[in-house]
Amino acid sequence: MLGEGIIKGMAETARNFLGSYVSDERLTTVQYPEERIPQIENARQFPFLLYDGDDWHAGMRCVACQICEKECPPKCIYIEKSKDKKPDYTGKAQFYPAKFDIDISVCMSCQICVEVCPFDAIKMDTEYELSTTDRFGGLLINKQKLSRSNSHFRQIHPTDAAEVDMRLAAEKAKAEAKAKAAAAPKPAPPAPVAAPIGA
Repeated sequence: MLGEGIIKGMAETARNFLGSYVSDERLTTVQYPEERIPQIENARQFPFLLYDGDDWHAGMRCVACQICEKECPPKCIYIEKSKDKKPDYTGKAQFYPAKFDIDISVCMSCQICVEVCPFDAIKMDTEYELSTTDRFGGLLINKQKLSRSNSHFRQIHPTDAAEVDMRLAAEKAKAEAKAKAAAAPKPAPPAPVAAPIGA
């Protein structure tokens, strides 16, 4: 019949329109910003830097290896390595970023920086309300603004955070066991046995 598809489409529209008044399932409009749809765990917007503990500078996981800077397709990450070192989560002295900036006006949220980081120091955030009146300085985020605690990471990506925490705890335990073994006194070698006279 001519126009059957149009009639079916209009019937579906009318059903959804009338149904929205009686069923919560059909209320598809979210009254933003008063109401917000919770972000799914795999949502990703822009990167952030992870730190452990309460002090963002002392607990920062990044060791300024600059792999993310080199692998970033739009080249929006800028890192300057420190001259001195600080202990990492295992107690080993490591460099840290003296400067770590991300230009979010260029970032395309590809997550390559997360995938290439060998220290689990950079992850993707779910925050998307980053509008600003400053077109230039407001979109260049420095390391202090990029820093987020591990508890924030656990809250937005619980599955990934649990896996990372388990792996880092195993590495820390291994490093501590190795340090204890190196610090333990070595047993004295057995005294040489003198050969009997006349042998």
